[in-house]
Amino acid sequence: MGGVTLRLDDLPLRDDLRGLVPYGAPQAPLPVALNVNENTHPVPEDVADDILDSIAQALREINRYPDREFTTLREGFADYLGHGITREQIWAANGSNEVLQHVLQAFGGPGRRAFGFSPTYSMYPLLTRATGAEYVSGTRESDYSLSIESAVRQVEEVDPDILFLCAPNNPTGTPLPLEVIEAVYAHSRGIVVVDEAYQEFAPRDEPSALTLLPGRGRLVVSRTMSKAFAFAGARVGYLAADPALIDALRLVRLPYHLSGLTQAAAVAALRHAPTMLGMVDEIVAQRDRISATLDALGYLPHETSTNFVLFSGVEDPAATWSALYERGVLIRDVGIPHSLRVTAGTEAESTAFLDALASV
Repeated sequence: MGGVTLRLDDLPLRDDLRGLVPYGAPQAPLPVALNVNENTHPVPEDVADDILDSIAQALREINRYPDREFTTLREGFADYLGHGITREQIWAANGSNEVLQHVLQAFGGPGRRAFGFSPTYSMYPLLTRATGAEYVSGTRESDYSLSIESAVRQVEEVDPDILFLCAPNNPTGTPLPLEVIEAVYAHSRGIVVVDEAYQEFAPRDEPSALTLLPGRGRLVVSRTMSKAFAFAGARVGYLAADPALIDALRLVRLPYHLSGLTQAAAVAALRHAPTMLGMVDEIVAQRDRISATLDALGYLPHETSTNFVLFSGVEDPAATWSALYERGVLIRDVGIPHSLRVTAGTEAESTAFLDALASV
């Protein structure tokens, strides 16, 4: 087909979107892909069979709109999270990014401000600006931690409408003590979002921000099935909050935003939560092995409570990334000087990365 080819700048794009770059991570058909923090373990066969059976059953009613309130799925998430959480406190969408987008649509927008402590998840500013709000970046300590004093001071200075706390933090892996969350919540007036996408990889005795929900109506705790549940391709994220806050999200969601097939797949996966989470211990073991070996190789692996390791001491990150790429290993340059990030994969994948890095 022929036609006029325009440049992006020729279109009547919103002024606040001009110059922005869409989110993206390199995708390449390499043997070992450890760049986007996926759970590289396949879904166990018996679980996959049950998921397929559930999807097949949902297909028989695919001519009808799905349950708009995804009631069964919300009940499944409430049971999984525990802590006395009910389905009225649960919201879900197509990945945790859409969950966060709903929060921004309801409580952000033009004339409002969101805030996060950099470096942190790169989608926070992109989602914020796409909804017309302003994003402000704060700072962390040299080891990427957050002290109560520094966090409270910065929050009070910025006075954000929405505050993002990534716990554990992406891309650094840094844990976030509950005391910091409590302090910044007490010194803020806006919505406080605690992004626990990697919480399942934290030590078992490390409490979740879910324990802070009672009595805190502006607190949101978001999760995802992409990481620990090996469900990245299914695109299912969710959050827990006060029922009134859940009602606010209904004002901005699209009708029937979760397909019947997505709901069926997620409900089936939750039925097998212990099996799905059985991979977590192996991933944590490979993560710790990677950290120990990186240290032995002379790099600086940072403390992590996630399924990935950020390591510094890389003289030329671009050259090292390219050398690993040539050896069939894909990791991530997240833009932190002299640093790279690698996902903990299977034992074979982790070994391939470590051998390739040693050869570099």
